[in-house]
Amino acid sequence: MKKLKCASFFAGVGGIDKGFEKTGAFETIYANEFDPYPAETMELNFPIKVDIRDINDVKADEIPDFDVMLAGFPCQAFSIAGLRKGFDDEKGRGVLFFELLRIIKVKKPSIVFLENVKNLVSHDGGNTFRVILSELEKEGYHVKYAVLNAMEYGNVPQNRERIYIVGFKDVEQYKNFEFPHPVELTAKLDDIIDFDTKMDDKYYYTEGKYKGDIYEKLVEAMDDDRSVYQWRRRYVRKNKSGVVPTLTANQGEGGHNVCLIKAKDGIRKMTPHECFNTQGFDKDFKLPPKQAESRLYKQAGNSVCVSVINRIAENIAEAIKE
Repeated sequence: MKKLKCASFFAGVGGIDKGFEKTGAFETIYANEFDPYPAETMELNFPIKVDIRDINDVKADEIPDFDVMLAGFPCQAFSIAGLRKGFDDEKGRGVLFFELLRIIKVKKPSIVFLENVKNLVSHDGGNTFRVILSELEKEGYHVKYAVLNAMEYGNVPQNRERIYIVGFKDVEQYKNFEFPHPVELTAKLDDIIDFDTKMDDKYYYTEGKYKGDIYEKLVEAMDDDRSVYQWRRRYVRKNKSGVVPTLTANQGEGGHNVCLIKAKDGIRKMTPHECFNTQGFDKDFKLPPKQAESRLYKQAGNSVCVSVINRIAENIAEAIKE
């Protein structure tokens, strides 16, 4: 079977593309990402030039023909961490779905794959999600969706629930397709975090480095050298499931979302690459050496779980073959 051509929107660093390309059945031929920093990271790992224009400025006839639309469209407007404004988001993030729809109407891809936060389903009493499904169905797509957790479906030790939406033009392919079944979590924190190697001093928390008594509270609370903790403004929280809590876009900015570990050489935050490992990226995934680390943390937190995407993409490829 010749590879199906994918066009990727809100592509970030290319996490969805990685998941699809790993099947050997798909190839990304076009990617659009407004933020130049993740676009640079994507270009380091893919043989394509990313279109960094605002999607509002991208005309459908400027995009090469493609078979599969991939899009992790902006989710801040629907997220628990955001203000849940959805289509009413004043920054326009919620309505960007309609920009995808504009392109779908012209390019008519045979498959549409969308990823978002699980809150999309319940946002505005379910109305937002109903509109999205209804608009896809109007364009002739038969749609299936599921909320999957990375630690249950991707064999990655991260508690990350996301909704995945797959639309097929072909009703037989739609009938053939099933979302993957859960798999046992065999991957351990040691597989994604290096607890034993001394890292750069900038990652470590030391006495007096931060305001107040944060360091003292961390020392007192962090008694397990194989767990992930978070500073929660006033107290330290341990993840009791033995996994990494959901990575967020502000992971690198300090504050209460930073994931901390008790490593061999002291208490430190996870490195940017450890965060990418937590999202199921390969260890050899390249990060631009000159970018500020806060940008890399943001890119990891904004990305997707590659291994979950890969399992879904495998099932899509099977559905097409059948």
